[in-house]
Amino acid sequence: MKFAVAVHGTRGDVEPCAAVGLELQRRGHEVLIAVPPDLTSFVESVGLTSTVGYGIASQQQVESDVFRDWWKPRNPLTALQQTREYAIEGWAEMGTTLTSLSSDADLILTGTTYQEVAANVAEYRGIPLAAMHYFPARVNGKATPVRLPEPLVRLGITAAEWAYWRLLKPADDEQRRELGLPKASVRSARRIVDRGTLEIQAYDKALFPGLDEEWRGSRPFVGSITMELGTTTDQDVATWIATGTPPIYFGFGSTPIESPMKLLAMIEDVCKELGERALVSAAGWDSDPGSDGSILKIVNGVNYPTVFPKCRAVVHHGGAGTLAAGIRAGVPTVALWSVADQPLWASRTELLHVGKSRKFSRTTRHSLLADLRTVLNPEYASRTRELATQMMRPSEGVSLAADLIEKAARSGITNPRAEA
Repeated sequence: MKFAVAVHGTRGDVEPCAAVGLELQRRGHEVLIAVPPDLTSFVESVGLTSTVGYGIASQQQVESDVFRDWWKPRNPLTALQQTREYAIEGWAEMGTTLTSLSSDADLILTGTTYQEVAANVAEYRGIPLAAMHYFPARVNGKATPVRLPEPLVRLGITAAEWAYWRLLKPADDEQRRELGLPKASVRSARRIVDRGTLEIQAYDKALFPGLDEEWRGSRPFVGSITMELGTTTDQDVATWIATGTPPIYFGFGSTPIESPMKLLAMIEDVCKELGERALVSAAGWDSDPGSDGSILKIVNGVNYPTVFPKCRAVVHHGGAGTLAAGIRAGVPTVALWSVADQPLWASRTELLHVGKSRKFSRTTRHSLLADLRTVLNPEYASRTRELATQMMRPSEGVSLAADLIEKAARSGITNPRAEA
């Protein structure tokens, strides 16, 4: 069969779809994949050579003012316009790219963001759509950063779906017009669900107890997917870890770090007081953080599956993949969140008693010291190891996701269905 994969976002968004695409290719299928232009070389390096650019560079989006200064007071109309421009930037180009890529395809696979672009193309082609969800993106009563009555959570998510559709509507309408599709009168999320989309939950259901039951098993869970790729620093890091006590890992994914030296100074100061060592991933930082300090090891990236089990705790941005990797390793978390779905995942660390969470911009030496002292308590490691036994291995998730996608492509089902 032929699969068109179109996914936008950072590496954490792209890698799960690339992993599944690679498995489909291994099974003998033709796989064409579109990813942000700054990630095409990464995707090609893992073996998916039929790769094209898709939309704008992901790091360019992450570093935009909408993300960087989202918390600052602004004129509401200005904020709305900036958010709309951010949300639809590259939409037309992505639609054109995917329309070409999906010629004669049996199914389109997409990620969590820009599903609307892929859904319109799938409708135009008359083929099934599969989407990888990295957090509970559909109406439910479980997924909220704070404790609220479940009916209120469902109402809030429904309202958010409608507001998001209205924000995207000009681009959505234009794409549908160019494809010769009727103008939509129903919110995009509702249309995607009603068309029978295979919505794969690429995170562990153990992190949201009761969610699978609420959805009546209609949205299959495959766990957090990663390729578990090695890095050029693996041997160096392994040697350093072996020379002393287990370190605390610090890494913040694609989060822009405005003052790397200030952050490093705080990390070193806190670890010195705790009597701990620190392994710091400086990947994506705007400036060179400098050489290692007396208790610091600074690298451009680490291999989570091999490094995290050797750490005492992991301090990160609250990304879904990093959190899952830490839990699988049985290591407690301090999640210092900023935007997007990070607050949701950060709150999970508290609700599941596997760590602490705090807004990154409000983190101080005192708060970081207090949070680390809390999670280094043996009860947090014990609870995390217990939860780790309920997590799926990435290799199992990749295989299961590929099975589901093959089945959906063979069935060709695009019939409407009711919300579970």
